Amino acid sequence: MEPPGGDRSALRRHWRQQRRSLLAAAEAGLRLAVAAVLADWPRPGRLGLFWPLAGEPALLPPPPWPGGLALPAVSAPPPGGRLLYLPWSAGEPLGPDGCGIPAPTAGEALDPTALALLLVPALAVDRRGVRLGYGGGWYDRLRADPAWAAVPALVVVPHGCVVDRLAQEPWDVPFSGWISERGLGIAAADC
Repeated sequence: MEPPGGDRSALRRHWRQQRRSLLAAAEAGLRLAVAAVLADWPRPGRLGLFWPLAGEPALLPPPPWPGGLALPAVSAPPPGGRLLYLPWSAGEPLGPDGCGIPAPTAGEALDPTALALLLVPALAVDRRGVRLGYGGGWYDRLRADPAWAAVPALVVVPHGCVVDRLAQEPWDVPFSGWISERGLGIAAADC
């Protein structure tokens, strides 16, 4: 699945284009699959969503979630910022975070124990839960903290972006699994 020479930039370009080509046909099924997973989710707490950038699955307006919602926010522009989750309710004001992405403008950073589940975008994910993101490393640095790694985290992608194996960098923290238009996939460490 890697381009010749393991060029990560080329890999990201490939999967960005692949996801874009699949998303229109997959998005309605993705929303249904996410709703089905959430309806059966056993852990209480907030649901960590993401604000969709161009080409990412749009899960907003948010699905009903009894524990409340949270959105990620980068605390300061790179290289000094860190990824936080802030409480959020649909309709509350948003402003640009340290990377210019809409994020809550009020509220204290949440402790990982306050979250039941994180839903995270990706360009691709492999069957071990290794995620290919945009290369900023925000989620990997967050999830390097054992308390955050203990929060179940699922990648949301079209099924055509689920691959057998991606190169795993030393800092990659595998995700619990993924949700595609085909439903929930659980990561297998022995793939």
